[in-house]
Amino acid sequence: MAKPSDDQIKRRAMASERHKARHFAMQGLYQWHHTAAPAHEINTQFQVDFNMKGTDLEYFHELLAGVQRSSNELDDLVSPFSDDRTLEECDPISLALLRIATYELKNRIDVPYKVVINEAVNLAKKFGPEDSHKYVNGLLDKVARQLRALEVSAQKQ
Repeated sequence: MAKPSDDQIKRRAMASERHKARHFAMQGLYQWHHTAAPAHEINTQFQVDFNMKGTDLEYFHELLAGVQRSSNELDDLVSPFSDDRTLEECDPISLALLRIATYELKNRIDVPYKVVINEAVNLAKKFGPEDSHKYVNGLLDKVARQLRALEVSAQKQ
């Protein structure tokens, strides 16, 4: 078995740091949903209250602030695909994950769409209500086809 290269080790570490950033951003957006606290206050509180070692703090803050700043626009991108319920009826965890992933699909084209969807689905499996991951996966697949049409069609071939 070959030893991983330095580049592979760095990519794995970055993926882990980003995963933690998404996890904390989900928690921060959950808190925002209930308290309406601004991103900078949540960011400060999290850095005091949680061990964020090994977290991409810049990415965490970008997700938290970016989603807060553009939540209406993000909701407008997801809403047309939500046939069975409105986003207002969505549980706060799934809503946070849908917004984070839609933000990434729209603004972080450096992150492959499959990674964005996979991260949101895995967090929904772990923290969301039962079967919420199926709802999140279905909506994000449709959003990705809209926002990343070229990337999605290239992957299908």
